[in-house]
Amino acid sequence: MPIDDLLQPHILILAPLIVFAAYVVFGISGFGSTLIAVPLLAHLFPLKFVVPFFVILDCVGAFSMGIRLRADVMRRELLVLLPFMALGILGGVYLLVHLQPELLIGGLGLFVVFFGVSYVLKRGKGFPLPHWSGAPIGAFGGGTSAVFGIGGPIYVFFLAGRQATPTQIRATMPMIFMFTTLARIALFIVAGLYSPAALLAAAALLPVMGLGIWTGNHLHLNMAQQTIIRIMGGLLVISGISLLVRAATT
Repeated sequence: MPIDDLLQPHILILAPLIVFAAYVVFGISGFGSTLIAVPLLAHLFPLKFVVPFFVILDCVGAFSMGIRLRADVMRRELLVLLPFMALGILGGVYLLVHLQPELLIGGLGLFVVFFGVSYVLKRGKGFPLPHWSGAPIGAFGGGTSAVFGIGGPIYVFFLAGRQATPTQIRATMPMIFMFTTLARIALFIVAGLYSPAALLAAAALLPVMGLGIWTGNHLHLNMAQQTIIRIMGGLLVISGISLLVRAATT
């Protein structure tokens, strides 16, 4: 993508607003930045441009949140998720390079809407899941995070099924993203998916990301846990609908 395309007035206005809103959500819940941003940014840029540059922002955001909240991380669940997430990421990068991801967005949108509705109705309790379910869920989440930049709802589904509290989810999700973002960045470099325009977009939006996380952290401190859970579920529904619209108009 040419750098000059980034300087169009509507992009200069809309892209920072989308990134700010996405990281307000991330600051509140510990996940959700890609859920909000990727479907909306995909209306402005090609998906193969959006996913690589946005993962740089997610990497920085995940490290800033993960280090600060590390005391509440669910380490046992991480141990079963991580190796299978790695396998899923490898497969997902292959699909991103060789297939048209837009064809799969509709299915992912349906999943996100379903998850968001169930999360709101069950107030974040989730469906009880055995410890071993982290293997297939980790692989699937790694794959979708590489193809779409979106794995958060899948990991939250697992953590909620393991009876995680909102505080534990908020702390564990950035740790997951620390691993997945570094792995995806390395593989995207090998696959040749980074252009000067993608690196420029990431660098320009880093301050916006920081402001969004700061705002979300302060909002989190003044909100009840159940309110946060309902907002998270509602945002998932909105993002899923956006994915469906994107699929229908592609």
